[in-house]
Amino acid sequence: MRWRVVIAVAALVLAKLVAVATPLIFGQAVDRISDPENAATFLALGAVSLTILYGLTRLLEAGFQQLRDVVFAKVGQRALRRVGLETFEHIHKLSLRYHISRKTGGLSRVMERGVKGVSFLLRFMLFSIGPLILQLVLISFVLATVFDVRYLIVIVVAIVVYVWFTAVVTEWRVKIRKVMNDQDTDANQKAIDSLLNFETVKYFGAERREAERYDVAMAGYEAAALKTSYSLGFINIGQALIINVTMVIVMVMAAIDVSNGSATVGSFVAVNAYIMQVLMPLNFLGFVYREIRQALVDMGEMFGLLAQDPEVADKPDATQLKVTGGRIDLNDVHFSYEPDRPILNGVSLSVDRGKTLAIVGPSGSGKSTIGRLLFRFYDVTDGVLLIDGQDVRDVTQDSLHAAVGVVPQDTVLFNDSIFYNIAYGRADATRAEIEEAAKAAQIHEFIMSLPAGYDTVVGERGLKLSGGEKQRVGIARTLLKDPPILLLDEATSALDTETEHDIQDSLIAMGQGRTVVMIAHRLSTVIHADKIVVLEDGHIVESGTHDQLISLSGRYAHLWHLQSEEAA
Repeated sequence: MRWRVVIAVAALVLAKLVAVATPLIFGQAVDRISDPENAATFLALGAVSLTILYGLTRLLEAGFQQLRDVVFAKVGQRALRRVGLETFEHIHKLSLRYHISRKTGGLSRVMERGVKGVSFLLRFMLFSIGPLILQLVLISFVLATVFDVRYLIVIVVAIVVYVWFTAVVTEWRVKIRKVMNDQDTDANQKAIDSLLNFETVKYFGAERREAERYDVAMAGYEAAALKTSYSLGFINIGQALIINVTMVIVMVMAAIDVSNGSATVGSFVAVNAYIMQVLMPLNFLGFVYREIRQALVDMGEMFGLLAQDPEVADKPDATQLKVTGGRIDLNDVHFSYEPDRPILNGVSLSVDRGKTLAIVGPSGSGKSTIGRLLFRFYDVTDGVLLIDGQDVRDVTQDSLHAAVGVVPQDTVLFNDSIFYNIAYGRADATRAEIEEAAKAAQIHEFIMSLPAGYDTVVGERGLKLSGGEKQRVGIARTLLKDPPILLLDEATSALDTETEHDIQDSLIAMGQGRTVVMIAHRLSTVIHADKIVVLEDGHIVESGTHDQLISLSGRYAHLWHLQSEEAA
């Protein structure tokens, strides 16, 4: 890539050298035409030859510019790709706490604007600001040496006034643009949120309400956008005034010099060309400056995102998790999402290799929190969580995640084929292995009954499939992953009783030979567990097998009888 940058910069410099020489050649051609007897021809060439040379310089300038763009294109696109990838990877590294509180629509818009801002800055800083500065230096040298220093003084004053005016007004506009960005993000978030919850909107007949929410956000965007447009008109008028007044002053000075004989008509034309070379790009510079400031605002939001440190991160000396059996131990574990709201209070439990542990209890007792700590979405506040004697905080997250398979309460699928969603469990799986996993999850026959079979697209979040079908795809996906430890986080609580009963057999078969942690609300799903612990207010109040707990006539027995009565 370095050679591309070198060639692009060389082409840029050559283009500007040719551009600065072009007005001199043009001026000489004009002098030659206006005074055929003049012996002081440029390089002893005639008017026709000078005209041809002028055309060639214009062609060379355009050619060098195109060469620069073509050679540098790959560099720019590669840089853009890397920035986008780095941002995307960083977002996935952020903690579950961040992703629970984030707004998907706003986040995607921040990332999109930030990457575009980097692209703009890279392109214009290198191909607009740098070349313009080089061109101004070269033209200033020519004006001061070949013509008269008075022209240079006028142009320098004009540039200073122009830059000052542009900077002051642009700073004012940036504040307005920031408000416009916020309104745009808010409107986009409301639109995506409403579309993701399409069914809920329909259930409550809230189409009008959602449209009004979106319209309120767009009204704020409209007001900010109008202010931006008005301020743009003001800055454009001011810049045009500065440029045109400067051009008139310089051309009047050149005309006076021609009339008193201190300059030729060719000099008048050359000065005019140089003024155009300075002031027209300067006008463009105003646009570039405005856009650069906006790009910096957009990039600032993206870099603010990149600056957020992941709440859960690997230690510098983290090792790979070595699962020799799959024993899990929680020793005096404390955890809280907020300092003043404890969730787990000194929980200690263990599950031997190849055994099934069920964790039950009322909502809010901390059941799902244990699952999140096991997968290390969060770190324990105090105490220790061990897998085969290894603290999960001392091993890499990748190795931990590879060892733990999760079947959540609500399996969310990608808007792709059933084949893709099952294959998500293991990227290198063969079709035969994918079909074998589907058969084990008892969904192969259903898939084959579909017109497109495994190529059937499941829709946004898998909404084209029923709850039971989605859950079976999720089970197949986890079976394909083949993890030594299995976490079933209320895996059937969202299903009807008949579907739950059918899937329960798949889950039991899935747990054979694995260490299984079941987090359940329905006690009927945990009867077969080797050990059941009852969690309440972050404490373990009972533990044992189903029969042992029933015989205690305690909290578990009370919940069992309540659910049995509900079922009856």
